[in-house]
Amino acid sequence: MSDETARPGRRPVMIEIDAETRGAPGMSPAEAPPVPDAPRSEAPRGQAMKTLAALGARRSSGAAKLFWGALVSLIGFAASVAAWSFVTSLLQANPVLGIIAAGLVSAVLLALIAMAIKEAASFWRLGRLDHIHRDAEAALAGADLSLARKSVASLEKLYASRSDLEWGRARLAERKGDLFDADALLGLAEAELMGQLDLAARAEIEAAARQVAAVTAVVPLALADVFTALTSNLRMIRRIAEIYGGRSGTLGTWRLTRSVLTHLVATGAVAVGDDLIHTVAGGGLLSRLSRRFGEGVVNGALTARVGVAAMEVCRPLPFQRLRKPTTANLVGRALTGLFDKDED
Repeated sequence: MSDETARPGRRPVMIEIDAETRGAPGMSPAEAPPVPDAPRSEAPRGQAMKTLAALGARRSSGAAKLFWGALVSLIGFAASVAAWSFVTSLLQANPVLGIIAAGLVSAVLLALIAMAIKEAASFWRLGRLDHIHRDAEAALAGADLSLARKSVASLEKLYASRSDLEWGRARLAERKGDLFDADALLGLAEAELMGQLDLAARAEIEAAARQVAAVTAVVPLALADVFTALTSNLRMIRRIAEIYGGRSGTLGTWRLTRSVLTHLVATGAVAVGDDLIHTVAGGGLLSRLSRRFGEGVVNGALTARVGVAAMEVCRPLPFQRLRKPTTANLVGRALTGLFDKDED
């Protein structure tokens, strides 16, 4: 006799099975619950452009400026002393070779002087645009007709040699005498002279946004998007300055880029929200694309915002009668055909 039957009070355990469950067929694969979706990766943030904006807008401390200024001065002084010693010693050893060395050093000095003059001229041109812009803003704020006329006169002088604006200058000269209101006068100057330049600046912004977006989406190399964003934005800002009459040199371009990025960060326009992404990419399109494509769209949008900021900084007149271009419109036009917007 087993232990179970030997122990008194122990009975077999009975499990009651529901009749409906007993006769029910097994669950088919079609009736199986859906597999939960994998968590989506972090939304694209346009890290390349945000990094570029943060670096460009960072202000140097006084100690850093002193260090770099002293270092550059020391290197220049050491190079000058070494060149002088080299030429004088060579003149004593071999007059012919010394004369050749002196001529080459003189050529280098002349080239440096020419570059310095070019950079000074570029700073002067950029300062001229900024001066006209400040006068126009002050005239609008104070309804100052005399200051508005001064701004318009400076603007006509700035574009006196531009053949592409000849028709606009003629219309402005014909109608400006009939206006006795600062807003109307500056609005007329903006409509006649700025419209064509704004179109050219928009084309540059769209081209830069398209290039940055394409490289970010296609090239998987590390830092390739940052390098492309840097070069494309520098070229775009320089071209926008040239369009509005502020052709800049190397140092002028870096200073202008810093001003543009500082303006961009100060206005908070460097942050791209979900509303902009949906407007540019067409709703849920980014959720079906890879992260690289999403980064390309956002970097392109940030490039367009840098371009709009460059227009505001370089434009000699503030936006009044003409509408300032929006980032969504610029990126939408720039990425047409580059990213498929169909919601199939």
